[in-house]
Amino acid sequence: MMDYVELQVTSNYSFLRGASHPDELVSQAATLGHTAIAITDRNTLAGVVRAHVAAKQHGIQLIVGTRLDLEDAPSLLCLPTNREAYGCLSQLLTLGKRRAEKGTCQLFLEDVLNGETFKGGKDQIIIALPPETPLDQAFNNHLLKLRNKVKKNLYIAVKHTYYGNDNQKIEMLSQIAKRMLIPLVAVNDVHAHVTERRALQDVLTCIREHCTIHDAGFRLQGNAERHLKPAEEMIRLFTKYPDAIANTQRIAARCQFNLDELCYEYPINSIKQGRTTQEELKHQTQLGMKERYPGGVPHKVREQIKYELKLINQLSYAPYFLTVHDIVRFARSRSILCQGRGSAANSAVCYVLGITSVDPAHIDILFERFVSAERDEPPDIDIDFENERREEVYQYIYEKYGRDHAGITATHITYRSRSAFREIGKVMGLSEDNIQALSSSSWGKLNKKLPSDEFILEAGLNPKDLNLRMVLALTLQITGFPRHLSQHTGGFVITKNRLDSVVPIENAAMKNRTVIEWDKNDLDALGILKIDILALGMLTCIRKAFELIERHHAIKLTLANIPADDKATYDMLCLGDSVGVFQVESRAQMNMLPRLKPRCFYDLVIQVAIVRPGPIQGDMVHPYLRRRSSKEEVKYPSENLKKVLEKTKGIPLFQEQA
Repeated sequence: MMDYVELQVTSNYSFLRGASHPDELVSQAATLGHTAIAITDRNTLAGVVRAHVAAKQHGIQLIVGTRLDLEDAPSLLCLPTNREAYGCLSQLLTLGKRRAEKGTCQLFLEDVLNGETFKGGKDQIIIALPPETPLDQAFNNHLLKLRNKVKKNLYIAVKHTYYGNDNQKIEMLSQIAKRMLIPLVAVNDVHAHVTERRALQDVLTCIREHCTIHDAGFRLQGNAERHLKPAEEMIRLFTKYPDAIANTQRIAARCQFNLDELCYEYPINSIKQGRTTQEELKHQTQLGMKERYPGGVPHKVREQIKYELKLINQLSYAPYFLTVHDIVRFARSRSILCQGRGSAANSAVCYVLGITSVDPAHIDILFERFVSAERDEPPDIDIDFENERREEVYQYIYEKYGRDHAGITATHITYRSRSAFREIGKVMGLSEDNIQALSSSSWGKLNKKLPSDEFILEAGLNPKDLNLRMVLALTLQITGFPRHLSQHTGGFVITKNRLDSVVPIENAAMKNRTVIEWDKNDLDALGILKIDILALGMLTCIRKAFELIERHHAIKLTLANIPADDKATYDMLCLGDSVGVFQVESRAQMNMLPRLKPRCFYDLVIQVAIVRPGPIQGDMVHPYLRRRSSKEEVKYPSENLKKVLEKTKGIPLFQEQA
């Protein structure tokens, strides 16, 4: 039995076109016995990482590619055969996206044939997609241009649409192929992994075309055949053209590029006096130690820094720390207040480099919470900058590294139950009153099951209404589908080699910002580091307060030298008087303050963790205990807090909405 590989597959990352997730398509292909599958979304590579992860799980080859929708010519499928070809494809997509508005891509045939970035399609498999309209001389001329440039890497796609004229059209394409010496290749123009997604496919079309299902007409597909089929079914359809099936295998054999080949290299800034990155990090750390501890470095801190530098060297993270240090150095040179947050506060190196202001001499830090060889996860440094001036930091990064080496991480905006129900309800003809009745209820908060009949009755609707049941069922299917790409709150990816050869870059909605197509989960899957350049309005308030204190009292304060033993402040907090005080201003925090009676800063840290437990809810940590190892005895930050926590064991944790 001859094998068949599906080469034209549209996932839901061709927004409002594909009716299946990339991983669903890969999983179904594996179930059907296919040895490989391509993902070819329209002018994007946004979904290929999800497909790549699924392909590794199911032991199936993923062929990375895209469908190039051109402004002046019929569409093409482009499948890179190696790493260099993939980089050229990514740069071509970047070219089209950077010259257009956010969410669009403008590419022309000239970009493919003679563009500097694409190099005439070298090492690319190009599959010409015939237009839906009758074949004419214009298509022949189009093929002639492609053949003269692409040569042996060009194919013509043929498919069965079940529209009644398939045999006639395939025969015409066969004659053209013989005359021009261009081989045929069979495709199925897949838009869903199973036929049951046909209804959702129609709804997506209506949302895209801004029409109801009753007015869609010929904008909908005439049947449900655009789904993944078994190899034997495709072989039966192309019995007269066995080479069209065999060519799918030949193409798959040539397309050996794998996303694991994207060897990520962190950029290394120019280093003076010929030092290595590790030596430079050690040098900067020593300078920072002198600045932070002018009276001498405590023995505890010196030993901690020595241990951290050894682990950083072992994991080769020195360039990452140097880059973060450089960004913080720039901010401080412009008097922009900044502060590292999260697990980075557990690093003595981060403290002496000025990344955080948490003095390791005064707390018991656990560096393994930040960087651990056993956990094998890259460091994740989140830095808050003044909200009013973060853009200066953004533009510094763009200017220093270049827009082809730096970009903001994307966020894949997905459908939630409420937004999905509203859009599908309009498409299916529900009245605004009916849509409002359910979308404004508690069911609209991202539920993963249908509402009960009793719930629908309480909303004043008829649970037996077939149209309503269809809307609800489709809402569940579309929940979690990507709607569009947005920019992350501040995640920056910086690379040594060209970033646009790793992932396409597009314009953001905000002026002078550019965004990559992959989100943080995609970056984690490929081991690509990011730095979170975040904004915090409270830092602006603190900076202005520092200026007022210096102006009126001639006292120069920084985040690192604020007096930690301010008894009057803690007396006020113990009374619950914290209106407008950052992190303890909520009602839940105000209720907890008089109970825990914090007497030092770390008491406040534990209280915030109790009220906003995060990891506690996941059974990862216990808020009452801090251990360096299982052999050490339990330590509490203060005797006062120890007594209170012992009394409150077993009491349900306060929630933010309490």
